Amino acid sequence: MRRALQLASLGRGRTSPNPLVGAVVLDATGDLVGEGFHKRAGSPHAEVAALRQAGERARSGSLVVNLEPCSHHGRTPPCCEALIAAGLRRVVVAMTDPDPRVSGEGLARLRQAGLEVIEGVAQAEAAQLNRAFVHRVRTGRPLGILKWAMSLDGRTALPNGESQWISGPIARDWVHRLRAGCDAVIVGGGTVRADDPLLTSRGRRHPEPLRVVLSRGLELPEVARLWDSAAAATLVAHGPEAPLDRRLWLDAIGVERLEMASCEPGPLLEALAQRGCNQVLWECGPELAAAALRQACVQEVAAVIAPKLLGGRPARTPLGELALSSIESDPSWREERVLRLGADLVWTLNRASPTVPHPASGQEHPG
Repeated sequence: MRRALQLASLGRGRTSPNPLVGAVVLDATGDLVGEGFHKRAGSPHAEVAALRQAGERARSGSLVVNLEPCSHHGRTPPCCEALIAAGLRRVVVAMTDPDPRVSGEGLARLRQAGLEVIEGVAQAEAAQLNRAFVHRVRTGRPLGILKWAMSLDGRTALPNGESQWISGPIARDWVHRLRAGCDAVIVGGGTVRADDPLLTSRGRRHPEPLRVVLSRGLELPEVARLWDSAAAATLVAHGPEAPLDRRLWLDAIGVERLEMASCEPGPLLEALAQRGCNQVLWECGPELAAAALRQACVQEVAAVIAPKLLGGRPARTPLGELALSSIESDPSWREERVLRLGADLVWTLNRASPTVPHPASGQEHPG
């Protein structure tokens, strides 16, 4: 199962809206004869890839997979039928699929066909690997990561607005890898005006994550690196009050627009879930970051802390108003890890995801 989890992780950042899945096939004597992982949405599922490699050696053998095999038709046929046709004797599964269209039905189909099914092996590790997928299925929103870089005294820029570069090159490379694991990177109009960001993984992922700008009135610069579609796709989400001439300007330069009745983080994430996003990265300014937190759009915070002192009373800080009335009213966050990147530290905090089921959205899986 650990090998299946390792294989599944190879698809990180490329399988959305599908989960990360890896599979291993053992022959009747327990020797490894096939392995595979889901590479991207629309490509063969991990179980099928592993069975193809195993061929006839899979007969009377076992398949080990980190997620329940699907039982429905999608872009690809159901995996359960492929497992049954291969003549397997046993299937070992880490966790059931949380999608209500699948959950438990795949395992039931295998048992009906006479296969032995073992559940719950390395379940916690499997749930952690696919936490973004599980979060989207249960809430109808992608899992959100909020990242910022700040000085030791909590400043994200000097009083004059200068912010490049607070963190060092090793930390910036880490950010590029973080983007590569996300389906979209979100900023506000203020960040576009102040920083002219590129927001790519610098080639660590193909295609690059979708670059998203949330701008209620489309007060955006005419020239910006985000408008270069050769680097990556960009989506600008705006409110109904956005002027017609600004809409027509974006249309003319070939940048996709999304009009929302409420130009807020919550509705934006619901729209991104419909587009198949499992995980998004917030790299925005303090007001939008605070709004994302208030609207439960952030499940993980990654704070890059540099050994610098910037000072200044009017200097920018990472967060705007959170409307907290007391220290105790701060939502419960737990430390995930502290990572040293050259001279910088990355402190990661996690918050428990909501558990109330939500209709699945933006999901190709199952099949």
